[in-house]
Amino acid sequence: MRSMRRKIEPSLKAKVALEALRGEKTVSEIAAQYEVHPNQVAQWRKKVLESLPSIFSGRRKKEDREGEELRDELFRQIGQLKVELDWLKKKSEQLGRG
Repeated sequence: MRSMRRKIEPSLKAKVALEALRGEKTVSEIAAQYEVHPNQVAQWRKKVLESLPSIFSGRRKKEDREGEELRDELFRQIGQLKVELDWLKKKSEQLGRG
């Protein structure tokens, strides 16, 4: 029988990583407490340390802004295409009846 992989919530991962960053307990103690493998604790800790600089940079806001601009442009194009399609349908009906 296959065992199901445990799905760990992001909030728990963050909690474990922060506890590992504090350094009050060893990685093994934290892993035992939360019933995860010590390698996972180390990976989550490393991931937090790597992503910390981007939290304080303006790059994330710029990426969000660019994403919003792209979304707005795509919605504008969809609206334009819908208007054109409706016009073509109307003209097609007029020519078919004419």
